[in-house]
Amino acid sequence: MENPSSPEIPVSKYENFITVLSIDGGGIRGIIPSVLLAYLESQLQELDGEDARLADYFDVIAGTSTGGLVAAMLTAPNPNANKHPLFAANEIVPFYLQNSPQIFPQTRGLFGWLKNIVKALTGPKYDGKYLHELIRKKLGDTKFHQTLTNVVIPTFDIKTLQPTIFSSFKIATEATLDVELSDICIATSAAPTFLPAHYFTKQDEQGNVVREFNLIDGGVAANNPTLVAIREVTKQIIRKPNEISSSPLNYDRFLVLSLGTGSNKNEHKYDAKMVSKWGILTWVFRSGLTPIIDCFSEASSDMVDYHNCVVFRALQSEDNYLRIQDDTLKGDLASVHIATTENLNNLVNVGKQLLKKRVTRVNLDTGLYEPVPDKGTNEEALKRFAKSLSDVRKKKKSNSQDGHQT
Repeated sequence: MENPSSPEIPVSKYENFITVLSIDGGGIRGIIPSVLLAYLESQLQELDGEDARLADYFDVIAGTSTGGLVAAMLTAPNPNANKHPLFAANEIVPFYLQNSPQIFPQTRGLFGWLKNIVKALTGPKYDGKYLHELIRKKLGDTKFHQTLTNVVIPTFDIKTLQPTIFSSFKIATEATLDVELSDICIATSAAPTFLPAHYFTKQDEQGNVVREFNLIDGGVAANNPTLVAIREVTKQIIRKPNEISSSPLNYDRFLVLSLGTGSNKNEHKYDAKMVSKWGILTWVFRSGLTPIIDCFSEASSDMVDYHNCVVFRALQSEDNYLRIQDDTLKGDLASVHIATTENLNNLVNVGKQLLKKRVTRVNLDTGLYEPVPDKGTNEEALKRFAKSLSDVRKKKKSNSQDGHQT
């Protein structure tokens, strides 16, 4: 049951609201936020009809790595359905279940263990061919500017050692970023040690190369892209203040949903005594794990959430920021690539169970997630979030019809 004491956002504020959806990286664990997104879209359909799609309600959808793939599926136009995305939200989990075993083929037994060791020392664990062909087949020649709403997808350029942020807001000033959406998805999901880096170019009308890209997984730069998305919007506000909002620091104008892909931090796999003896190879690869990547991705995601909690709370807008994350994963569930049928189905169950768990928020003193009083379950929070999204959209459509700037 929905908690009647939860604060409602005043309708008068909807006119200038900026709605943001952010999806973390995490390989096959992308199943977890996809379960949540399917529920959110179902609630929007109950409110506004079966044609409702998430791209209609979010001004910005950001995603890193597997989250970038989900963002693309939710926003790439379907050539067979006018103004509809390629995927409805409830089609994404079946996509993972069907294709993950081919993207991450599993090896078992002593031979499989030896093969993994050799691959870890000589190249990426997976060749990426199936994933690349699948992405190109689904997205075709769709260009970045054709997405149904604004999209932000981080990658990292291994040649320049700088993040490359593909942002709809940048296309007008950086035309070289308007490349095929498939290339962006392949790049942002190119996790080091798991999938190969992605090289491609941007060419002009005469076929001349105007920019080269040497990209790897966006998780190297921002595994949780929430702050990147807010930054892109804020930059737009600063440049054109009358087009979106009068104040770039009014966080009460942001309505943000940030979805994690699960974490195993409570499993306490490592300690200082253990890692003090590690060398380069052990940090990079240990018993099928990648400790250094785990550390970077967890630190990146948590610091972004910590920052957002501090800022939204300081500006008295904490009810506008909803972060849903499960930090209790263990064993295979915490893997980004163990794509057995059993593990994939278990991840679906994790997502369903997460809907029933209490809303949590990071404790700024301990860094741990704690239940938030009077907020109910994540399911109830998403139901309230759907109502807010629906009201925001209706207000914006009304103002548009009246000829008002929004």
